[in-house]
Amino acid sequence: MTATTQPAIDLREAGGWRRVKNQISLVVMWVAFAAMVIPLGFVLFTVISKGVSAISWQFLTNSTIPPNVLPVTIGGMGAAVVGTLITTGFAALMAIPLGVLGAVFISEYGDRNRLLAPVISFFSDVMTGVPSIVMGLFIFTIWVVHFGYSGLAGAFALGCLMLPIVIRSSYEMLRLVPNELREASYALGATKARVTLTVVLPAAVGGIVSGALLAVARAAGETAPLLFTILTVESTNTNLFSGPNTALSTQIFNNATQPFIGAQDRAWGSALTLIVIAFILMLLARIVTARFTRYTR
Repeated sequence: MTATTQPAIDLREAGGWRRVKNQISLVVMWVAFAAMVIPLGFVLFTVISKGVSAISWQFLTNSTIPPNVLPVTIGGMGAAVVGTLITTGFAALMAIPLGVLGAVFISEYGDRNRLLAPVISFFSDVMTGVPSIVMGLFIFTIWVVHFGYSGLAGAFALGCLMLPIVIRSSYEMLRLVPNELREASYALGATKARVTLTVVLPAAVGGIVSGALLAVARAAGETAPLLFTILTVESTNTNLFSGPNTALSTQIFNNATQPFIGAQDRAWGSALTLIVIAFILMLLARIVTARFTRYTR
């Protein structure tokens, strides 16, 4: 009895259908790219076209913010620039280290503490969805009512907004580090703390910096929390711990709601200044990340 051979079954798709699917995917990708880039391009074009005429050295450095009725050529937004840098910078100093430490605890030490790690993860998820105005009211209730308006109160509010973003983004980056790197370090006799500091964190530093930058960018553009915590003054206040302060976001809100041409021009100029500050921070962060990654290889 002779064995019959079955004909081979070709599981490959037809070449024409593969090309059609490839073209469809390519078209969908370009449509999604255009849907993202075109609105962003319109926003940038509008802000630049309306705000570039207001930008000058006097606008960026003059520490006296004029009344809304005066033209944009009088005074400047130096006080708002200083207030934004001080308030956002101090908030970043508080939120970024705490956020990275929280992410490291959840990712690297969560298996040892199955009670506290899920609680931190849960509350970081909840805080991510909390509206910014709620954070402003929270800090107003527990701090401003007792100690008054100050840049420190604004930094607390912005730090509360930044913290969950840093935790979640850093946690996701730490999860992407291959376990083989950890296991190889353990095999050489390294402790968990040393592996975390010298292997895991350097491998994830690019994503951690990007997440921290995203948090800083969100905090720098927030208006509602600052309206409840720092007020809006017309002169520079470099004392973070005492007295009301101001920021670019609050000045944008204050000037954009006015019917005067000079006030609206100052609002567009402040918006462009805020975008440039965020761009410079992003560029510096990318440079630092690239050099740090190169040195750790």
